[in-house]
Amino acid sequence: MSLTFHFLNAKLFLCLFLTLSQHHFAFSSSNPTGFSIRAVLDDSPGSPVYLIENLTRAERFEKLIKITYARAKYSDWVLRSNARVIVPDNIRIPVFRDGLYYVVALIMGSQRHPVKLLMDTGGGLIWTQCLPCKNCFPQNLPIYDPRVSLSYGTVGCDHRLCDPEGSPLFNCVNGLCEYNARYGGGASTKGVASFETFQFFVDGAHSKPFSNVIFGCSNDSSNIFFQNSDISGIFGLNMSPDSMASQFFPLIDGRFSYCLVPFGDAIPRPLVLRFGEDIPQVPPQQLQTALLIQVPGSYYFHLQLLDISVANHRIGFPPYTFQPKPTGIGGCFIDSGAFFTQIDTDTGGVNAYAAVMAVFEAYYGSKRLPKTTTGPRDFELCYVYPPNYHDFATITFHFNGADYTVDGQYGHYFGPDFFCVAILSGKLGTVIGAWHQQNKRIIHDGRIGALRFADEQCVNDVF
Repeated sequence: MSLTFHFLNAKLFLCLFLTLSQHHFAFSSSNPTGFSIRAVLDDSPGSPVYLIENLTRAERFEKLIKITYARAKYSDWVLRSNARVIVPDNIRIPVFRDGLYYVVALIMGSQRHPVKLLMDTGGGLIWTQCLPCKNCFPQNLPIYDPRVSLSYGTVGCDHRLCDPEGSPLFNCVNGLCEYNARYGGGASTKGVASFETFQFFVDGAHSKPFSNVIFGCSNDSSNIFFQNSDISGIFGLNMSPDSMASQFFPLIDGRFSYCLVPFGDAIPRPLVLRFGEDIPQVPPQQLQTALLIQVPGSYYFHLQLLDISVANHRIGFPPYTFQPKPTGIGGCFIDSGAFFTQIDTDTGGVNAYAAVMAVFEAYYGSKRLPKTTTGPRDFELCYVYPPNYHDFATITFHFNGADYTVDGQYGHYFGPDFFCVAILSGKLGTVIGAWHQQNKRIIHDGRIGALRFADEQCVNDVF
């Protein structure tokens, strides 16, 4: 499986309005392979963002912790080579209903039909509901009708998607390439693989068309969790052949980047997703490059983690500690879909999480800070926050080719009179979550099979 541009490695279900930079999307000679996406959170009543903003700060963090654990269980399912059903029942609600949804707004077909799709950075198939319906779920926007679009077409059985050696998602039925996508809780969607023109907004009044985009025209869906909303399907962004990232690969030059603005109040901020030539130039002396490793059956960005340091104390883990298991489970990967970092407790007979937390405990013990149980219950180490105290321990992940250091202010959760080490225990691998990515320029570079990063004031990354 190619490592090329696995695209954010996360099954990140957040609510995002997609707009494209008119300047960069005009394919000027100075910037032919770049564009940007402005990510804006939906705060309408009833939306997940609206709901989380009406919680206390402590309640928000409790929800984000639940999402992180649910995310890990989801990853376990998709990493297992024999797992055909994704998102098991016991984690479906915390991932989808407690998360912050991002949606992609676009226009389809010659009739300029408005569509909103759930942004899925870990999935592949782009799909929306289509008429005529066999079994469609209720949606607020009109359902797309391919029969009235002059630019619509179906994918034939001779297409590579329907190759018997290819994806098990597609099958040739009566001369058409059909799919059956199954999710947990009995959710599923079926339809015909199709071609259509997609138009993305470049400003409030103009859009940019892309012809012959492969998508799923679904006419038979059941138990879909986002029914009775504006959302009519999913916008997949991983590197499977049917995803947006794969289909647009020449345009984006195999590169994707983002910079997470600090979110100390537990409400993720709008961000700019940058592609190709639109990625800011980082001075070479500031940019670090960590090589990715290939893990069978996984589309995540797996990194070769060699060791971990806390407050400049290198722990000295054995070299095999963070290697993925033969099943594909374990190892280390970066995942913006997980809010908090998790460190594995089952690493070849070594409890890496316990070893890391022991060093944090020794460090703050040397500062004579008293412990407290005031913080979120899933954070193991919390301390009284003395006035004017700023000597917070850093954590460094030593990857093959680069050292990823998290400043102390972004490695802890801060309450009014206490702070906690913002790391959770993991059983399915070590995951570098969004909390440890604050104020970092993250670049996924599929051209060289690497993750590149540098410190940056992300509040200055404007659209």
